[in-house]
Amino acid sequence: MKKLLLSAILFTALVSCKDDDKMNSQDINYAKLPQEFPFSNLVTVNGVNIINGGFGSGAAAHPTRKGEFYAITDRGPNTDYLNGKKFSVPDFTPTIMHFKINAEGNIEVIKYIKLKNPSGKPITGLPNPAGMGSTGETAYDSSGNVLGTDNYGLDSESIVAAADGTFWVSDEYGPHIVHYNADGVELERISPIGVNTGPRKLPAVLAKRRANRGMEGLCITPDGKTLVGTMQSTMYVPTKALATNTTLTRIVTFDIATGQTKQYLYKQNGNGSDSVCDITAISNTEFLVIERDGNFGSQGGTKKVYRINIAGASDVTGTDIAAVDGMKINNKTLEQSTWDEIANAGIKPVSKVLAVDLVAKLGYEHDKFEGIVYLGNNKLAVFNDDDFGILDDGNGNPKAKILPKTGKVDKGTMYVVDIQ
Repeated sequence: MKKLLLSAILFTALVSCKDDDKMNSQDINYAKLPQEFPFSNLVTVNGVNIINGGFGSGAAAHPTRKGEFYAITDRGPNTDYLNGKKFSVPDFTPTIMHFKINAEGNIEVIKYIKLKNPSGKPITGLPNPAGMGSTGETAYDSSGNVLGTDNYGLDSESIVAAADGTFWVSDEYGPHIVHYNADGVELERISPIGVNTGPRKLPAVLAKRRANRGMEGLCITPDGKTLVGTMQSTMYVPTKALATNTTLTRIVTFDIATGQTKQYLYKQNGNGSDSVCDITAISNTEFLVIERDGNFGSQGGTKKVYRINIAGASDVTGTDIAAVDGMKINNKTLEQSTWDEIANAGIKPVSKVLAVDLVAKLGYEHDKFEGIVYLGNNKLAVFNDDDFGILDDGNGNPKAKILPKTGKVDKGTMYVVDIQ
């Protein structure tokens, strides 16, 4: 009797596994894309509706379930003000949205996961204090009153969904790479040497990222061993005035098991105003990377994806990861050096080739193209950051973020596009 029962259980499990395999191998219906994410009104400030959006700062595929994805917000709705930012919703918690493309081809939200500190309390997007990853920004409320800081605050920009159900998130403060469990509770915070957040460290030079231009992209290699992050723009190494190579930015890798890091140089195609945003893996050495500017697509915006390879690139970490200015060439930092000087020193940046121009291919209208997921078979999922439907009015207050081509408020949207 026991043998029969065991056999029945085993048979049921095998059938269930086969059903799961069949489900996961089915083609997903992307024909109804592009589609906007579902939205509600978050808050109204000075008569301006701020939407409960922001999903699209970064995105990742579910590690095992085809057609399921995660998208993450940044620190919340904000506008420029004095030496910092006005936070329209000071207690906003950076949030992960888990969603899928259902059988009808529509976007269906599965759940929202709020990020939390190690004690399980929801964090905010407020800046970190000095010594904990501060960028020097001051946080204000909508009335201009100074707000506090948050030791665990995050300006989240990218997300990795690991095979064990946990998440890795990169941000623009520290810059930090933070490990969260499946419920969004912090497990580990990895920051540059000199930032007091934990024993495992990133190279000290990464702390010289510009405010609001930290680690914009993050992905994991297909073997699950290495995190790969992109710094958004040229860092101020050694200072803002001296960092003259404005097309140079860095890619950093982090071995999850050993904590070992490597750095590679990335040469932007733009004139220094472009940003290197999200990154997604094709193989353990090949990746797709976003380059964009801040203009809307119909107003001459640059929204491109490049296929890069780090296999032949030089590791520019140097011999001392605690060196605040990093590797030098002829007593100059890499950011002070021209590309000719870098080449003459025998240093090779990552190789790159254009994979797709979204404006030319799709007539892409959004300004902030910030999330990508490689789907295989030369197909790419594309996500935009809608900034919660607002822009800065020039006086530190919100105004509606209107797409020039359509006259509609910008909202987070998923696209799928073929790449070269």
